[in-house]
Amino acid sequence: MSFSILQMVHNSYICVVFQLGRTIVSEDIIEKDFVCNLNACKGACCVQGDAGAPLDPEETEMLEELFPKIKPFLRKVSVKAIEAQGHYIKTDSGKLETPLIDGKECAYAVFDESNKALCGIEQAFKQGEIEWQKPLSCHLYPVRIKEYSAFSAVNYHKWPICDDACSLGRELQLPVYRFVKEALIRKFGSDWYEDLEEAAKRLRPEL
Repeated sequence: MSFSILQMVHNSYICVVFQLGRTIVSEDIIEKDFVCNLNACKGACCVQGDAGAPLDPEETEMLEELFPKIKPFLRKVSVKAIEAQGHYIKTDSGKLETPLIDGKECAYAVFDESNKALCGIEQAFKQGEIEWQKPLSCHLYPVRIKEYSAFSAVNYHKWPICDDACSLGRELQLPVYRFVKEALIRKFGSDWYEDLEEAAKRLRPEL
């Protein structure tokens, strides 16, 4: 394992990062605690904001291929929006994202009887209709990955609508990186995650 601690200054904030192979990882994913609290936030991350979920190019192909199996789990308004905009959109800056409904919720969002926003793609996955759980960016949240030519940056994204998740995480003493363990393994593999666990033992020995 290649492990070294660095300090970076971003917007006057000194953030500690460390290197694991070809990734530069923010210490925040170890130091901060987080557990989604859907009962409190009602899935606000699927509704609030001004952009859809970030997508990788291969994920756009999967959306097109799997849409017939996902469609039965979506609302009529969602299907209408997707048929009008496409299974995904490309922004003016070239980013690939899921479409929105009237500039609000993700077009793939569904709502349960308590008005909690859920992922229609994930509902199809849970029912065994598809083998793809959901976009990686959603699965990883609150971790964000930014790809550079020489490395991948792994950062913690702080969003006020997730304050309840931070509180629940502190109560349960579950760090961000463990909350998104499955997604991190999906992205980087189990060996990388084992190295991350070793790094966490050095940075937060009480875990």
